[in-house]
Amino acid sequence: MSINGDTLPTELFMDIDRSGPIPLYYQVATRIEEAIRSGGLPAGARLENEIALSERLGLSRPTIRRAIQDVVDKGLLVRRRGIGTQVVHGEITRQVELTSLQDDLERSGRHPSTSLLLQEVVPAHAEIASRLAVAEGSPILHLRRLRSADQTPVAILENYLPQDFVDLNADDLTRYGLYQVLRARGTTMRVARERIGARRATNEEGKLLDIDNKAPVLTMDRTAFDNSGRAVEYGHHCYRPDVHSFEITLVER
Repeated sequence: MSINGDTLPTELFMDIDRSGPIPLYYQVATRIEEAIRSGGLPAGARLENEIALSERLGLSRPTIRRAIQDVVDKGLLVRRRGIGTQVVHGEITRQVELTSLQDDLERSGRHPSTSLLLQEVVPAHAEIASRLAVAEGSPILHLRRLRSADQTPVAILENYLPQDFVDLNADDLTRYGLYQVLRARGTTMRVARERIGARRATNEEGKLLDIDNKAPVLTMDRTAFDNSGRAVEYGHHCYRPDVHSFEITLVER
């Protein structure tokens, strides 16, 4: 099964039962989902807009909208401003371990890219000074980066590092993950304190992540320590939940 340009193949919907008890939106959503999971709709394929699809199938626009949203909610489709609705390149599932997003993306066969939004040396305010165990007002490096996978924005990464690292190279920060850069300098993270949560995106985060304003985002706060027990970075990151999840293995105690 294939798609012709941005048009879903009509044969996907030939067997829809328009008079049966199963809701029409559910039937449409199920057929789109099956096509994605079978590979008939490949990663990156775009769906035609709701109006065109509803007219072609003879179904109401609210029915099509609800069907597409149902598939979006399952993480199989993603809505992108200026592009439309696309089949995602597979959900990014990360173990809750001391790894970087860059490392995890590369291991999963994705193609990460990074935009450096901010790189500045600032005096440490009270909260960051406490997390890094440095004197309040001491110079620290503040980074803000946008990480994408296969050209889809997936995370905004905000990091603070102690004075030793204020000279990090901007080109390195766009080519490599932060932990890769630190390892190259002889710094190895051994343990981290981490908190995972969720909140609504700010307007700026919505624009950067290409999601609706006030849409939910996953968050992670992490302080990483080297083998001497020294804090080497604090990060506050937010992730698109439609293409990103965390996975934890639980063991009975």
